[in-house]
Amino acid sequence: MLRQLEYLVALARERHFARAAAACHVSQPSLSAAIRKLERELDVPLVRRGQRFAGLTPEGERVVLWAHRILADADALRQDLSRMREGLSGTLRMGAIPTALTAAPLLTTPFCERYPHVRVVLTSLSSREIKRRLADFEIDMAMTYIDDEQELGDVRTSPLYDERYLLLTPSDGELAERPVARWAEVAALPLCLLTPEMRNRRILDANFRAAGAVAVPAIETDTVSALFAHVATHRWSSVISHAWLHMFGVPEGMRVVRLERAAREPLVGLVMTGTGPESVMARAVLDLARELDLREVLDRLAREHLA
Repeated sequence: MLRQLEYLVALARERHFARAAAACHVSQPSLSAAIRKLERELDVPLVRRGQRFAGLTPEGERVVLWAHRILADADALRQDLSRMREGLSGTLRMGAIPTALTAAPLLTTPFCERYPHVRVVLTSLSSREIKRRLADFEIDMAMTYIDDEQELGDVRTSPLYDERYLLLTPSDGELAERPVARWAEVAALPLCLLTPEMRNRRILDANFRAAGAVAVPAIETDTVSALFAHVATHRWSSVISHAWLHMFGVPEGMRVVRLERAAREPLVGLVMTGTGPESVMARAVLDLARELDLREVLDRLAREHLA
């Protein structure tokens, strides 16, 4: 039945018999026959059929939800047995919000060194997409903000680090020599920030409002790399997460300045689905994260750049 459930999940995802068959590396007649057999075994229609795929029945939608869970449990069982036999192997499917991607190598690199038979697939995802993919068991875990439990849904969490904010500004800028810059002063600078669709920007806007200011950036972008490319021209300043320094450092001719304590410093952590047995892969990552102490690693990096 596992193979039949895999075919049904592929059909629900592709919404096309031929594409689903290709994704499963079988012929279309074989896929169709397997799904019909599943319908007979469950004694319910799962697929609306016409000249082409017309969608799933309500029963089909319910079976797909169970199929995601059953297939994830089966994969976890195989991983557990494989680990007992020869050590951890397989694929770790991991998501991360764009603003946490810069810190991900601090976790994934030592993980691969410890488990050389594991392949890591790291995908940049929005917090909304992380929530969906965890629920559908399409990823094992993710790095995201974990301070808003309502937004996360039914998940297990493990904290990694608090996101601390710094001013990145030209070395000859008006605030470059300040020991501490104020949010209201930063709002008046020529700024490059992330777009409002990204939660990092919404957090920064809340911090500016708490200081009685509104930031109106001249440039907005949806990637951290594009933000650093712009500030490296020495025309713009930005408010950055200290975790970004791990990947980008401080561009030549720029300086980081401590910001006054923010109204909000969100917590970044690992999230896993809250239903079903814990993934063997996820447990291995959690154990390693506790050993590494990313909070101290990133705080030390920020102190070095501020010094």
